[in-house]
Amino acid sequence: MMWYAVQVRTGEEEKIKFICNKLISNDVLKECFISYYEKKIKYMGKWHTTTEILFPGYIFMVSDHIDDLLLNVKKIPKLIKILGNGNEIIPLYDREIEFLMMFGKEEHLVKMSYGYIENDKIIITDGPMKDYEGIIRRIDRHKRKAVIEIEFFGRIMDVSVGLEIVKKI
Repeated sequence: MMWYAVQVRTGEEEKIKFICNKLISNDVLKECFISYYEKKIKYMGKWHTTTEILFPGYIFMVSDHIDDLLLNVKKIPKLIKILGNGNEIIPLYDREIEFLMMFGKEEHLVKMSYGYIENDKIIITDGPMKDYEGIIRRIDRHKRKAVIEIEFFGRIMDVSVGLEIVKKI
């Protein structure tokens, strides 16, 4: 199976995913998904867990039939393009698939991570970010999230994930 990233208009990811799943045969499109991350927001005096899109403006497709997939994708309105190099469609690299599978698992949802700060060093004790403190660029304790730096879509990019710092020593 090959995994592909598809660029769509930001804010229309769910709609495009629904259309793709409805219009493209399961023989051609094995899976179409959006990666999310958990985050916490405070309203009405309490913290609530919600989800945000991990890569705004992108959906992912899994297929072994790229030619058939391309024919079907061209029929879908508001879909911008399958990422590639010029006219060539390039599947995701193994390291990108590993990131999506390792952090998002089967449900394509990066769960909240939890940790603490000791002597200005971040230590993650639970969640998908455990043992990956080195890729954290900055944290926002108030918003309970971290910005991590990863190589994706052929470039270095910053991505937000949920991180709650429970204490500072």
